[in-house]
Amino acid sequence: MDIFNVLNMIGGLALFLFGMKNMGDSLSKMAGSKLEGVLERLTSKRIFAVLLGAGVTAVIQSSSATTVMVVGFVNSGIMKLTQAVGIIMGANVGTTITSWLLSLTGIEGSALWVKLLKPSSFSPILALIGIIFLMSAKEESKKKDVGNILLGFAVLMFGMETMSGAVSGLADNPTFTNMMTAFSNPLLGMLIGAVLTAIIQSSSASVGILQALCATGAVHYSVALPIIMGQNIGTCVTSIISSVGANKNAKRAAMIHLYFNLIGTILFMVVFYALNALVHFAFLDTSANAAGIAVIHSLFNVGATLVLYPFADKLVNLACITIPDKSGETAELVEENKKAVVIDERFLERPAFAVEICRQKAYEMARKTKCAIDLATEIIDDYDAAKATEIIQLEKEIDDYEDVLGSYLVTLSGRDLTAKDSLVVTQLLHSISDFERISDHAVNIVESTQQIADNDYKFTENAKYEMNVLCRAVKDIVEKTTDIFVESDTEEAVHVEPLEEVIDRLTKKIKAHHVKRLQKGKCSIEMGIELEDLLINLERISDHCSNIALELMTVDGSGYEPHELLDDMSEERRAVFKKEYKALKKKYPLKKDGSKEKKKDRG
Repeated sequence: MDIFNVLNMIGGLALFLFGMKNMGDSLSKMAGSKLEGVLERLTSKRIFAVLLGAGVTAVIQSSSATTVMVVGFVNSGIMKLTQAVGIIMGANVGTTITSWLLSLTGIEGSALWVKLLKPSSFSPILALIGIIFLMSAKEESKKKDVGNILLGFAVLMFGMETMSGAVSGLADNPTFTNMMTAFSNPLLGMLIGAVLTAIIQSSSASVGILQALCATGAVHYSVALPIIMGQNIGTCVTSIISSVGANKNAKRAAMIHLYFNLIGTILFMVVFYALNALVHFAFLDTSANAAGIAVIHSLFNVGATLVLYPFADKLVNLACITIPDKSGETAELVEENKKAVVIDERFLERPAFAVEICRQKAYEMARKTKCAIDLATEIIDDYDAAKATEIIQLEKEIDDYEDVLGSYLVTLSGRDLTAKDSLVVTQLLHSISDFERISDHAVNIVESTQQIADNDYKFTENAKYEMNVLCRAVKDIVEKTTDIFVESDTEEAVHVEPLEEVIDRLTKKIKAHHVKRLQKGKCSIEMGIELEDLLINLERISDHCSNIALELMTVDGSGYEPHELLDDMSEERRAVFKKEYKALKKKYPLKKDGSKEKKKDRG
C-alpha cells in the first residue's frame, strides 16, 4: 500500500464522515419538530417508547443524537427516566439501519438488477438530482433539505467505495494481516472498537469503516465481532459527555445508555464464546463482508433489547444507585423540579425541535398569565389576600419564563432556521414580552386593591357595576388571546382588536362617569386615584393582548408590521370589524338595564 492509497483512504474517510453528517443533519432538519416531537408525547407503555426510539433513530440516522435528545428531555423535566429507558433501547435498534444501507457496497453479481443495486450505479443519479434540487431551491425549503439528503447519501456512498478501493490491496500486506489477527483477541478487539467509536462519536460511522475494511478480505469474523461489541460501548461516550453539567436524572439517563450496552455486550460475549469453546463456530475463520457486519450489528442490538427489556426498571434502579441522592438533598431536588422553566441547551443542535420546545413553554407562560388575570379581576370587587399572594407568585414564575425563554430564543435565532421558524422565534420573543407585561399589570391591580381594602374605600353601586363589566371584557380578551396564541389560530386573531377597541371605549366612559360622580360628591378623591390606576392597568392589559394577536397575524410571512395590518384593512374587513364592534358594545353595556347611551357613541 503506497502513499497514494493512503491519501485515497484518508480522502474516502473524510467524504464518508462528511456525507454521513450532512445526510443525518438534513434528515433531522427536514423531520423538524414533528418526528422528534413524538418523543415527548409518550404513553405509559414502554414498548411504544422502544418503537418510537427505533423509528426516530432510523430516520435521523444517529443513535447518539437520539440519546442526547433524551438526556435533554430528562434534564428539562419533560421525560421521566422510566420513559427514557425505552427510547434508549429503541435507539440502539434504529441505528442498525445505517449498516444495512452501507452493506449495499458489497453486492456482487453480473445481472443488470444486481448492478443497479450497487451504490456506484445509483449514487451519481442521486447526486445529480440532489444538486439540481439544491441549486433550484429557495433559501430555506423542503426541496433544499431533500437535495442535501440526496447529496449527503451520494457522498457517503462514494466515500465508502473510495475507502474500500484504497484498502483492497492490504490483503497481501503481512503487517496489516498480523494486526488484524491480534484484534481477534476479544478484549483487544472490544477496546479498539470502543476507542474508535468514542473518537468519532458515531457507532454508525465506525461500523461503516469496519465494513470498508472488509474489502481487504483480511478481516475475519473473529476480528469483526469483538470490534462491533466495542463499538456499541464506545457510542455511549456521546451521551455521557452530553450529561456533564446536567441534573442527576439526566446523568442517570446517560448511565442507562452505558449500562444497556455494557451489560448487553458482556452477556453476548460470555454466552457466545462459551458456546464457541464447545462447538467452535466455523464462520469465525472466514472473511467478513459488509452484509455480515450488518447482520451481527443488528442481531446484537435487537437481541440485547429483547433480553434486557423485561429488566428496564432494574436498569433505572442501577443508574440511581450509581448516581445516588445525597443525604438531605431530596428537598433540594423537589425544589429544582418546581422551577418555572428549564430548556436544555442540547436542543439547540436541533433548531426546529428547539423552536417547538420554546413554543410549548410559551404556551405554559400564557396560561399562567391568564390565571393571574382571572384572579386579579376577581379581587377588584372582593379583595382576597390568598389570591393576591397567588398572583404575585405567578408573576414571579412568569418573569422566570420571560428571562429563560427570551435568552434561549435570542440564541436560537442565530442558528440555522427555516424562514417560517425564524418568524415564529420573532413572534414568540415579542409575545412573551407582552405576556410578562400583562402579569406586571396583574400585580399592579393587586397593589391598588390592597390599598382600597386597607383604607376601606368603597365603590359606588354604579362604579361597581361598571368595573364588573370592564373586568368581564378584560377577562374575555385575555382568554381569547391565550386561546388563539396556544392554537396559533391566525383566523381568530382578527377578533381580538374589536374587543380591544370596546375596552378602550369602556375605560373612557368609566373615567367620564367617575368625574361626574366626583363633582357631585358621590366619590372621594382618594378612591378616584385608585380607580384611575385600575383603569389604566386594565386598559393596558387589553393593549398587550392586541399586540400578541397582531404579532400572530404576521407569522404567515406576509411581511406586514403589526400596525400596518390595521391600516391596510380591506373595505370588506372594515365592515366586519364595525359589525363586531357594535355587537361587542351591546355585550358589555355600562347601563344596568342595557339601555342605550343618551349621547350617541361614535366608537
